[in-house]
Amino acid sequence: MDTLEPGMLLLADRGLYGFDMWTRAAATGADLLWRVKSTLSPRHLETLDDGSWLAQIIPTSGKNRQQRTPRTVRVIDYTLDDGRGNPEQYRLLTTILDPADAPAEELALAYAQRWEIENTFDELKTHQRGPRAVLRSKSPPLVEQEIWGHLCCHYAIRTLMRDAATAGSHDPDRISFIAALRITRRSLSHSSFSALLS
Repeated sequence: MDTLEPGMLLLADRGLYGFDMWTRAAATGADLLWRVKSTLSPRHLETLDDGSWLAQIIPTSGKNRQQRTPRTVRVIDYTLDDGRGNPEQYRLLTTILDPADAPAEELALAYAQRWEIENTFDELKTHQRGPRAVLRSKSPPLVEQEIWGHLCCHYAIRTLMRDAATAGSHDPDRISFIAALRITRRSLSHSSFSALLS
């Protein structure tokens, strides 16, 4: 929290929300955009033109919670349907109270982009390295070197994905990392094998 300052937008997932943490983060002057459980029921104040609404939040537990000063927030509710019959409801809270400063749709898109880092961690840890693989290096400098190797490999695969998507006029986010990783591994193993034969 010490590095937060005005002009920043702090995004957080629903497992991190708590009234006290929200209050501390908001006090830094940074803008907040946090997903909360859809069961959180802020007190409705006013519905805004973009479909979002102003509300007040209070602590949901703890001593003297009714005496605490409520915080005014803007609530953005929406549903995403993955097309497989699993629509998921989202509820976002933000300190950006005026839709003219950041419309609800823009904030929902910003929250969706937050998942890019989660996808990257999954690509690196689960698919590229393997789910049970541990780093082999035994000393801190070699561990750092091994991590950099994994990051460079990931970057190279992502660059190939971007180049392929651009050549085909597609969004790079629509290209499968797992498929690109398999193709890369096959092409590397064929290259090594053919080099041994010649």
